[in-house]
Amino acid sequence: MSPAVVHHITLFPLTIPLRRKVVHAASRRGLADPVIAAVELTSGVVGHGETHGRHYVTGETVDSVTEAVSGVYAPVLMEFHPTSFPEALEAIEMLPWRDAKSHLIPAARAAIELALLDAAMRTFGRDIDDVVQWMGLPGFGTPGSARQVRFSGVLAAGELASTLRQLRLMYWAGLREFKLKVGLEGDHDRLRRVASYLERAIAGGRASLRVDANGRWSKDEAIEWLSDAAYVPMAAVEQPLPKGNEEDLLILRDLFDAPIVHDESLITIEDAHRLIELGAADGFNIRISKCGGLIPSLRLAALARREGVRLQLGCMVGEASVLSAAGLLFLEVCPGVVWAEGCFGSSLLSSDIVAKPLRFGYGGRPPRLRGRGLGVEVDPQRLRSLCEDQPIVINL
Repeated sequence: MSPAVVHHITLFPLTIPLRRKVVHAASRRGLADPVIAAVELTSGVVGHGETHGRHYVTGETVDSVTEAVSGVYAPVLMEFHPTSFPEALEAIEMLPWRDAKSHLIPAARAAIELALLDAAMRTFGRDIDDVVQWMGLPGFGTPGSARQVRFSGVLAAGELASTLRQLRLMYWAGLREFKLKVGLEGDHDRLRRVASYLERAIAGGRASLRVDANGRWSKDEAIEWLSDAAYVPMAAVEQPLPKGNEEDLLILRDLFDAPIVHDESLITIEDAHRLIELGAADGFNIRISKCGGLIPSLRLAALARREGVRLQLGCMVGEASVLSAAGLLFLEVCPGVVWAEGCFGSSLLSSDIVAKPLRFGYGGRPPRLRGRGLGVEVDPQRLRSLCEDQPIVINL
């Protein structure tokens, strides 16, 4: 078979208004700003990847992502010419993690990794089961968690009336897993009202509530906040302390029963090993664009499974359907996912880059993927209409 050679890369920094502002302890967001990477092969096959450069998550920005693609990944892709699917996967997994200054660039890596995976699966007629078979992950493969897991309702840390309105709408839509963003003024009032609304469902085992502080507390603030909230049966506490303060988590684990889920503290496989060795790994929030792509995310999940760590599939606020599709593929082959977030589709985004945006169904049921590659077909006109500036074309 002829080799799969990359002809050029096109980057689309998008601006998509959100239908409502999303507020949490690390950000206030009214616009989504995904970067879409389109990798075109000389055969004419195009693969798409999506990422979100968030400085408070990985230290990256939209500009740094585009710079990394041009400076780090374009030279690497000049040598990308596999003649088989395993050869393509080997080259994809070898994509760099750091730039010339040794700065970690997982979000930029995710954009290129997903685009190459999309293109390779289309070129060689393979699917996600072929990927996990090549990876050699015991117990992984369809149907994974897709038939059991339900998407969560995420409640932003906005005004109380807005939070309660979103809670009611989500509950009426059949959602029963909820996460409340905390770390801002008025948290306890929001927590009290949300917990009161869900009280009977939680007591009956029909719903759950977890909180996410986005690393905004000090150790003493976390102890005080969680002590005051002890009346709420929380399913988990996500990222209570800033990254780098993981040793203090052992104190929290001794004082409180709720499992601690790592988000900003978990980017690489090295982070995962360190948290496990520290004895502070209750749960991992795996976000594909944060963790460098789909293959590294599956590697993290396999390690978590071996070590008895709870799994959460996370998302980026304002993700479009390419990144949502990657999350759905993760769910299709990864067993044991406890919580899932994402696939908000048109309920949050005012527009998308596909004709039928991916959105979870009643009760948080995952939507089905029906296309080739990552499972969605990007509409070129929609893509260009959401790119306010000229796309960045990198010819190889």
